[in-house]
This record gives sequence, structure tokens and C-alpha cells, in this order.
Amino acid sequence: MKEKKDIIVIDDEEVILDAICKIAEFENFTCEKCIDANIALQELKNYRPKLIISDIMMPNMDGFELLNIIRKQRISTPIIITTGFSTLDNAVKALYEGAVAFIPKPFSVEEMTSVIKRGIEYGNIFTNQDSLSIQEQKVSLNFVPCPPKYHRLGFDSWINNASEGLISMGLTDLFLKSIGMVKEIEFMSIGDELFQGGNCLRLIDNDDYTHQLLSPVSGKIIDLNEKIVVENNLIEKDPYFNGWIYKILPNNLDQEMNNLTPCSSDS
Repeated sequence: MKEKKDIIVIDDEEVILDAICKIAEFENFTCEKCIDANIALQELKNYRPKLIISDIMMPNMDGFELLNIIRKQRISTPIIITTGFSTLDNAVKALYEGAVAFIPKPFSVEEMTSVIKRGIEYGNIFTNQDSLSIQEQKVSLNFVPCPPKYHRLGFDSWINNASEGLISMGLTDLFLKSIGMVKEIEFMSIGDELFQGGNCLRLIDNDDYTHQLLSPVSGKIIDLNEKIVVENNLIEKDPYFNGWIYKILPNNLDQEMNNLTPCSSDS
């Protein structure tokens, strides 16, 4: 019987497969290499890995088609999308379609290690949650879903109406739980421009891994929550209300809302 691996990596470039698997194995995860998404789907009929890492541009079936099939088949294994065609549109689409993270090529060892760590933790959270009955899930959530009137970009960030045409944004509790303890936060500045799917915040965890938060919308930062500058763990205590990060004057909100998921769909 074929050995079950922790991670399935899908890419049509051997050098990328080798690089990702070496990084994963250094972190003590076993790794299965697949040069074609169809091969990976056959593997998924036999067992469920802890994580899937897939390229976008591949022959026969691309990464977005794979995401769509996995979602329809209700396979709960988290997926990370990586690509050499790194655009904001690809990042946004990957998260909207269900990927837990997006990482462009070329990537550093630290960048790939960070997203692997986060992806594995997403899987642990969802596995623990799925093992509970529906009633148990209601009273024993491993994370707090974002409030019904909010919208989120993947599992990363959320927005909500603030006042006078501004919107507030922050991190989802699930994103925070996947990181663990946050040691340091690096903010952007008031007046900086954000772009949907672009990096808007850096978080450093207790193991000194760096995690990038992707912005849910485009616009200008009008205000920064000074409370979390002083008290980092405020975002962990209250990520959806007092732990907001920025208030933003959006540029193209009506169109970009099409790329966000209503948090009401999580309930």
C-alpha cells in the first residue's frame, strides 16, 4: 500500500516540486510530488493529506479548476496556491475560490515555511471542528466567525461600513488562530494606498515567522487603530470590533465587493 503523505504538491516544474518538498521535509512533513492536477485528484481518492500546495498554470487542469473540483467534492484539505504569474487578480481569485493562502514565485524558504505552517494549522482547526456534532460546533467553536453584516477576503481579512463613506478592516479570527501568538505587527501608514489582494500588514509570530495579510479592498488609509499599536494582543482579544486595523476611503468598492464573501454565509 502506498504511503500516505502529509502534503501533496502539484506543479509541472520539477525544480519547484523539489524545492517545496525539501522545505516541507525540513519541517518534518512528508511530501508527495504530482506533475499534474489529475494525478493529485486520483491520490485524493485514496487518502486526505494535511495540505495541498498547487500551481495555477499547468497543462490539462489549472489550479483554479482544481480548487473548483475540490470545493464541489467537499474535500476539506486546505489548499495553498502558488504561481509565477503573480498578480493581484490571481491572489484575490485564489482566496475567493477557497484557497487559504497565496504565495508568488519566486518564494524564499521563510515565505514557504510560513504559509505551510499556517496551512497545516488551518487543517487542524477545521479537522477538530468537523469532528464535533452540529450542536457541539455551535457551543465549542475553535474560532469566532466574522459578524453577519461583514464581508471577508478568503479567510484573511474583513471589512465593515464605518462612517462618512469610510470602511473599517481587520483580520479574521481564523487567520489569527492559524498564526498562533503574534509577537510583532508592522503597519502601513495613514495616507498609504491599499490594493485589493495586495499586502497591507505584516505579522511576526512567536517562532519568528512572518505572515502577510492581504487587503480586502483598494483605497487610502485614513485612520490607524492606535490602540493595537500599543496593545498588540487587542486584535486577538477582539478582532472584529475594538481590534480593527485601518479605516479606509475605498476606491472601487462596488466592483470589489464581488470578490468578497458575505460573512452571513458562514453561519
